[in-house]
Amino acid sequence: MMNRCAPIVLLFLLTALVCAQTSVTPKPRLAPIDPNKFALIINGASGEEEYGKQFQQWTTDLQQALNKRYGFDAAKMKVLSEAHDPKATADEVKKTLTTLKSELQQDNVLFVFFIGHGSFDGKESKFNLVGPDLAASEYNSLLSALPTKRVVVINMSSASGEFAKALSAKGRVVITATRNGQETNATHFPGFFIDALNATDSDTDQDGHISVLEAFVYANRLTAEFYTRSGRLATEHALIEDNGDGVGHERLEGGEGLLARATYLDSLSIDEAAENVAIAKLLRDRTRLEGEIEQLIAKKTSLQEAEYEAALERLFIELAKVNRSIKQAGT
Repeated sequence: MMNRCAPIVLLFLLTALVCAQTSVTPKPRLAPIDPNKFALIINGASGEEEYGKQFQQWTTDLQQALNKRYGFDAAKMKVLSEAHDPKATADEVKKTLTTLKSELQQDNVLFVFFIGHGSFDGKESKFNLVGPDLAASEYNSLLSALPTKRVVVINMSSASGEFAKALSAKGRVVITATRNGQETNATHFPGFFIDALNATDSDTDQDGHISVLEAFVYANRLTAEFYTRSGRLATEHALIEDNGDGVGHERLEGGEGLLARATYLDSLSIDEAAENVAIAKLLRDRTRLEGEIEQLIAKKTSLQEAEYEAALERLFIELAKVNRSIKQAGT
């Protein structure tokens, strides 16, 4: 009787051990504050209250991700918005970029984010501001006057595709939420880009860093999946342009992506990045083992009792070890 009960008791104890140790899931190591990174977030005119709330939420979420996970100094993140001062007006945009001209050094990196609506009249693409708008060519002039050429522009507005051509320059990464000026519907890309910044699996090359390219690819995939799940025709197709030819692409082709791949959002050291790699591997191992346990349980009726219990015990022991390592990494 005891021999028959022993495996059950052992599995019960192992299950309890596994459950007790899965309560802590470590997040990737936070980057230290990097004085070389600057950010400008422009939260433009919403047009409707619903959009205004959404744009403000995205702006807040973006600020938190940049500061808490990627080491952007809050003092070096400038935000212009419709609801708060300083307002997202053409004058404030010019004033802010003029101020940055005196603050930036040649080796600094500037990230510029656009959240809102855009427009295209067939000749010129614009981003909707509070009051008169600025054209893409005007933003290009303002950015070209900065001492640093290391600029990442992420225009997540509707009709933003033409910015890829207008803002193209050597050393500059340009991402747009749409592939041209005709995609004028409100975009979902901003929310998915922020999801990419916060995700634990966006480090696709497993080097411990999150690059601009990885965030773009991740957000692009989530956007496409959103339209597929909802059974809707996709009205936005994000582009990336980073080789200076003025032609954006939806995927890695035409020489695109090399600069974005080497431009990291975080500023982790080699050791800190390696720690993120180790944590990511543990999380993948846990998911794999949990899947194997589910598959084994589903095949229980086709296996000999002893074979089934031995296999299940082995998997639970492996899972317990992995969870123990995850718990230690989270402390």
